[in-house]
Amino acid sequence: MSLPDTSPWWRSAVIYQVYIRSFADGDGDGVGDIAGIRSRLPYLKSLGVDAIWINPWYKSPMADHGYDVADFRAIDGLFGTVAEAEELIAEAHRHGIRVVPDLVPNHTSDQHIWFQQALAAGPGSPERERYVFRAGRGPGGSLPPNNWVSEFGGPAWTRLPDGDWYLHLFAPEQPDLNWQHPDVHAEFKDILRFWFARGVDGFRIDVAHGLVKHPELPDAPARLDPVDGEPHRHVDHPHWDRDEVHDIYRAWRKVADEFEGDRCFVAEAWADTPERLAAYVRADALHTAFNFDYLKASWDPDDLRGVIDASLAMLGAVGAPATWVLSNHDVTRHPSRYGRSSAEGWSGGARYTPCGPLDLALGTRRARAAALLTLALPGGAYIYQGEELGLPEVEDLPEDVLQDPIWERSGHTDAGRDGCRVPIPWSGRQPPYGFSPDDATGSPWLPQPADWSGFTVEAQTGEPGSMLELYRDALRLRRAHPALGDGTLTWLDAPPGVLAFRREPGFVCVVNLSATPYALPEHASVLLASASVEGGVLATDAAVWLDV
Repeated sequence: MSLPDTSPWWRSAVIYQVYIRSFADGDGDGVGDIAGIRSRLPYLKSLGVDAIWINPWYKSPMADHGYDVADFRAIDGLFGTVAEAEELIAEAHRHGIRVVPDLVPNHTSDQHIWFQQALAAGPGSPERERYVFRAGRGPGGSLPPNNWVSEFGGPAWTRLPDGDWYLHLFAPEQPDLNWQHPDVHAEFKDILRFWFARGVDGFRIDVAHGLVKHPELPDAPARLDPVDGEPHRHVDHPHWDRDEVHDIYRAWRKVADEFEGDRCFVAEAWADTPERLAAYVRADALHTAFNFDYLKASWDPDDLRGVIDASLAMLGAVGAPATWVLSNHDVTRHPSRYGRSSAEGWSGGARYTPCGPLDLALGTRRARAAALLTLALPGGAYIYQGEELGLPEVEDLPEDVLQDPIWERSGHTDAGRDGCRVPIPWSGRQPPYGFSPDDATGSPWLPQPADWSGFTVEAQTGEPGSMLELYRDALRLRRAHPALGDGTLTWLDAPPGVLAFRREPGFVCVVNLSATPYALPEHASVLLASASVEGGVLATDAAVWLDV
């Protein structure tokens, strides 16, 4: 008789990302909310996920759709109330689903009481020390303090009428906090305790690699792109992935350990080598970190295997599980990335740029195979809402509806991330596809395509071969099979272009990325396949789970 699994839930968890604005609209104003999430908890339970990660729901002016937080202890009225959040947490727990909110510690809103106090207090005041204020360079301080640039385009500094400049690595409405100030440390420990006391099971940490800045604020180096044969190179950067950031997370880990149960932190940490990423998840630090190298890998067997091997080796060396993610609210949805003829990845801090015409049928085949690969790998996995429906990127949003700050900050040269944030379809033949109730007074905050009726949950439920049923079957098998979840894998011999690995006891995953069909190895039965397996042959761009 096998012993029950007593390892922490987060080592094997499949976590579903809820982009709250676009998941489900409960009150009919065209924007998703807490009531909408509660109404869809039975769906999430039937899908088979272990937890939900909810993008920021805090009080916010919404300059960056909630990532500009004005009050970390209040829920924005657009989404609900703290009392409704508590009810959601309790109801999710009754469904066996854990709740992991987003936390945004790198910056606040410019409407946060601290920043308002800093503006009023003036240059050189103690209130300004909680943020990164500096005098400018050049004649009369008219030039920014250094050459840092915003992730949303343009300089990372804004000058105030009193002459001071303040740092914002994102939008000007998102001033960066000074993590060398004790008030900032104390405030975030208190925020953690506030939400842990209300039952949350952990936090996803936004920009976890960006909190600490070099105290002298030197100019940033020019980007060093990888060279052939050397995909990773660490750059000593003045505001990304500095060693001192780990002191913060060791302190946070102690706060989490004050509460009963397995509380979990997951880092959104962009690091330029696997070793640097592993530093975030050492035994006394955070629990898990997103694997962006996997997300950014091309649809290529050597590239994928290299990322998988490096991830498992580096994270395993510090005793942490890997996590695997294909899409999220910041990147082009993967059926559209994989649907380009080359299906190339992208590197460094650059944003993905589509190249060439889209073959969505190709992208969908590859996305189905990628789902089985991802859910068979050791560790945990993330599903971005709508991924289980096979949603493509909406690449033709009209310019007059774009809301991502990247659109404005780039001078209308980069449409931003709205294309992966379009509200998801639930039912019906036309917009809003059940996203909002029948008596809704507002249209969805971003328009949905007119041809999405085939992507709805209603259309795919019970439909053999649908993306939704593939995910449901995969998650059911993953939960039931003793080989899946946390653990190790062993690669099997396979011809070029084919990835095959075994997990004990008795499980094999095969993915055919080659141009020719592949005769499957000896097996007892097919557990699940992304495409028809006729005569024991696996088609190109297909994956299969085997009982051996």
